[in-house]
Amino acid sequence: MDLEKQRDVRAPEGEGCLVAAVRLPVRIVALVVVLPVRMLWDALVAAGRVVNDTVLRPVGRALLWLGRAVFVWPFVALWRYLLVPLGRALAWLVNVLVVVPSVWLYRYVLAPVGRGVVWVLRAVGVVVAAVGLGVYRGLAWLVNVLVVVPSVWLYRYVLTPVGRGVVWVLRAVGAVVAAVGLGVYRGLAWLVNVLVVVPSVWLYTWVLTPVGHAVLWCGRGVAWAVGVLVGGVGTVLYWVARVLLVLPALAVWRWVLVPVGRVCAVVGREVWDALGHAWRVAGHVSRAVGRFLVSLLRWTFVEPARWVYRSVLTPVGHLLRDAVLRPVAEAARSAGRAVRQVLASARASVRQARADVRRALLGAPEENRSAPPVPVRVPGTQGMRK
Repeated sequence: MDLEKQRDVRAPEGEGCLVAAVRLPVRIVALVVVLPVRMLWDALVAAGRVVNDTVLRPVGRALLWLGRAVFVWPFVALWRYLLVPLGRALAWLVNVLVVVPSVWLYRYVLAPVGRGVVWVLRAVGVVVAAVGLGVYRGLAWLVNVLVVVPSVWLYRYVLTPVGRGVVWVLRAVGAVVAAVGLGVYRGLAWLVNVLVVVPSVWLYTWVLTPVGHAVLWCGRGVAWAVGVLVGGVGTVLYWVARVLLVLPALAVWRWVLVPVGRVCAVVGREVWDALGHAWRVAGHVSRAVGRFLVSLLRWTFVEPARWVYRSVLTPVGHLLRDAVLRPVAEAARSAGRAVRQVLASARASVRQARADVRRALLGAPEENRSAPPVPVRVPGTQGMRK
């Protein structure tokens, strides 16, 4: 059924005879090859699960418990019962020896002293500021009288007229120099135009331009000839390479490699599908074999052992428990109760004899003379539990 389903799902509509001829033999061979591998794989998986459940997990839990007992719990106990109390004791000592005295010193010594120093500094600052303001105002008046007023008078009535005269003289000299320089510039410009510009324009127009045109025309001709030659050689090489290399390679690709590749693709696809199908079928076969072995082991060992435990060992155990173990336990408990009562009576008798000897030698105390005698419990059938 699985084979038919896979064939219906994966088979395209236009399969050829090659696919039909390759599929069935490949799947048979793949099943024969894959079946032992799948059964070995399933056996290893089952063995791994059994080893994991019966060996690795208990060993891992034991190692985990051992690791906790060796590495975690000692450090936790060290932290909880040594470091934490020690840290709290150190914190208390630091608080008592350092923090509280420091706070007291700051609050009752340093803070009042600091406030007094600040008040004194403020008073001194006020006095110094008043004195400095007076000195500043006096110096400002002296500077104004001795420096500013004479400087303003000197600038206004001496330097300003002198500066204006110097500016007028410089303007006159500048006008004369500008007139002379403009004449010299115009003369030099006329000489440069006559001696340099006009001959250069004539040389460029009637000599250099025709020569340049001729050289450009010759270069264009040479470039066209070289282009035609190179194009012809390239065309010849292109057709030679096309005929000798491209067309044979294209023919090999189209008529050899493509069909071979398609055949290899069909074979590879069928082999892959056959391996997958064989792996699934081998899984069903391996599962059936495993169930058969499990059922055989169950009906061969487990069920007989269960029947022996349920039908033989359990009734025998119940019979031993009801007929032997329970009466023996009850007799042992009764003997223990009798021994405890005998020991209690002996202790009471010893205490009573010691009290009688003390009264006979020393006399009874005042508070115990009117007290009733202590009853002595004698072991018998009335005091024993049934």
